[in-house]
Amino acid sequence: MTTASILADFWNDQILAEEKQGLFLVLSGFVLSFAFIRMSTRLMRSPRVPWWPGSVVSESGVHLHHLVFGIVTMMIAGTIGAAVLGDSPYAEICAFLFGVGAGLTIDEFALWVYLDDVYWAEEGRVSIDATVIATAAMGLILLGFSPFTFETGSVAQAVASMISAAIVLSLVAICFAKQRLLHGTIGFFILPIAIYGAARLGKPGSPWARRRYGQRRPEKQAEAERRFQPDRRTERFKNAFRDIVGGKSSEGVAAATQEALAATREAAEEVRQRADRITHPGEADKKR
Repeated sequence: MTTASILADFWNDQILAEEKQGLFLVLSGFVLSFAFIRMSTRLMRSPRVPWWPGSVVSESGVHLHHLVFGIVTMMIAGTIGAAVLGDSPYAEICAFLFGVGAGLTIDEFALWVYLDDVYWAEEGRVSIDATVIATAAMGLILLGFSPFTFETGSVAQAVASMISAAIVLSLVAICFAKQRLLHGTIGFFILPIAIYGAARLGKPGSPWARRRYGQRRPEKQAEAERRFQPDRRTERFKNAFRDIVGGKSSEGVAAATQEALAATREAAEEVRQRADRITHPGEADKKR
């Protein structure tokens, strides 16, 4: 069986039969556009490929982020998609383009949060985390996972459905408050994961810790700080994954640059003072 026939069977039996072609195309466009733009930005940063096109900058010096292109693409795809009312192949094309726009936008998620160009800073790593969470959520929906179902056959069933939904949402909210984002995202679709994340210790800097640990429960705060040390194995793995996907942050380079500039300024000031002492020896003695 050829690769083409395998893909065709997958498309017909798993996607079209379940009427999930729209979500599949959104996810495909999302992943592909994110992968392309992240590769492109890394190539622009590399001195090995000076021929790779750079950022879009206007004559006045305004940097046009690819976030803008993503938003415009989503607006156009969403508007046309609503206008065609599911007519094929236009609806599928719009779904794919919407995913492309979403991928370009989520790649600069850190810009949403910090309202600053922190793409290559340490804060910019939240864009990688947001991409993983969004991909996991869409993938789980595509695989058929559902957080809860509403039964409306009777009043008792409707009330039970509302209670179960409230329980799921509460557990997910606790996970997010503890900064266990992946537990919360996956737990929204798989309840045991949400229960596990909600029952575990919150991270020391999380909203949950600030409100429930700290001075109120210093032993819990100390336990959280011991549990979530910056050099723990899980954090090292996450950082390695972020480096592989998004590239290393520039904070180390920026710090070294600032240090070099400071040293240069100090050396220049010392040279100037020596020159003053040579050219105006009397004034230098008076200053002493």
